[in-house]
Amino acid sequence: APVRARGGPFIGSRNMRTLLMLSAGALALGLLGAGGAREQRCHPSYPDFCIAPPPPDLDCADVRGPKPFRVRHDVRDPDPHRFDRDRDGRACEPRPRRGA
Repeated sequence: APVRARGGPFIGSRNMRTLLMLSAGALALGLLGAGGAREQRCHPSYPDFCIAPPPPDLDCADVRGPKPFRVRHDVRDPDPHRFDRDRDGRACEPRPRRGA
């Protein structure tokens, strides 16, 4: 039976299953926050974004949002994704051009 979202269109059961599976996958990766799940899946090294600890190992291209962003190194297992290679507290900084 179709499910109607509040004030929105009807969503068929097949589309609802797909939506639920995608949402569950995003929660597992820490891409969506939902109350208690957010606090458990967000690594404390990254105060600006909710980034889950590995696995999977992420690269800067996997993080949506402005870059560079802050990294805390005063937490347990700091920067597990190695976003802040020079450990200056700023992650995903643009690499300097050679000869510049």
